[in-house]
Amino acid sequence: MTRCAVFGAGSWGTAFAMVLADAGCEVTLWARRPEVVEAINTGHGNPDYLPGATLPDTVRATTEPAVAARGAEFAVLTVPSQTLRANLAAWAPLLPADAVLVNLMKGVELGTAKRMSEVIQEVAGVGPERVAVLTGPNLAKEIAARQPAAAVVACSDEAVAQRLQAACHTSYFRPYTNTDVVGCELGGAVKNVIALAVGIADGMGLGDNAKASLITRGLAETTRLGLAMGADAHTFAGLAGMGDLVATCSSPLSRNHTFGTNLGRGMTLAETIAVTRQTAEGVKSCESVLDLAQRHRVDMPITETVVSIVHGGKPPLVALKELMSRSAKPERH
Repeated sequence: MTRCAVFGAGSWGTAFAMVLADAGCEVTLWARRPEVVEAINTGHGNPDYLPGATLPDTVRATTEPAVAARGAEFAVLTVPSQTLRANLAAWAPLLPADAVLVNLMKGVELGTAKRMSEVIQEVAGVGPERVAVLTGPNLAKEIAARQPAAAVVACSDEAVAQRLQAACHTSYFRPYTNTDVVGCELGGAVKNVIALAVGIADGMGLGDNAKASLITRGLAETTRLGLAMGADAHTFAGLAGMGDLVATCSSPLSRNHTFGTNLGRGMTLAETIAVTRQTAEGVKSCESVLDLAQRHRVDMPITETVVSIVHGGKPPLVALKELMSRSAKPERH
């Protein structure tokens, strides 16, 4: 039986632990809070993050990272992206020498503008063949209900991607493989920023034309950045690009969309943070995505607009007028 460690017992970490267990793996889930561990081990659920979901008996939880890491073939990392570096520095020495580190996070590190797999390689001292990414339209609540979903497993070593694919393939969760780690990670990170923009539009009462335009042009600027960084354009037309973007921008289950909706309705950043129970990755990553774009000299006007609203305090109506008044250009740009 394949041993898996999942570091992070939020909604997505818990849901993916369930997927791994349903696929036949033995799973140990690390949680920071003892009460979460108790709920998982005694009640086979995580009501704080996934109320109503029942976890298989083969999912066990612990507050001890060393216990979770013991014998793990796959070490799945699913903590808030801006906390990864500090957490992994403590966990890396505990991991088996041949463990594959799996990134479930969808963000870009503030300050360094590094993708999560780059942070993992740097902190854990491993090569790219030891790091995989799982991404796609994967809303945790739907997966916890075992509703059908597909995902992409990416690694520079295709054999490693195939091993992870086998470890998480169930009757309701269908993973595809890819070797374009850069494109898969960028699709996951930037879609959160675009979802904030679409949520803001929803909160302002704008129509479907506006939202469709934001999604489509958001995909265009994501692709521009990806190509500048060496990604494969086809990735952005697939599950890691368009698939994830559509799910996150259109679903009320999306944290980033909900966060943006509250801003669009007139709530301040502080007020919106106060009513948001879980991490909306795009709130911090929008700044690092814009930093990444500027480093590669890529124009990303929607991302720039989101940063101006979320962190610059610009009223959404003013930001919208500025975005709409940009000079006209061919669609291919």
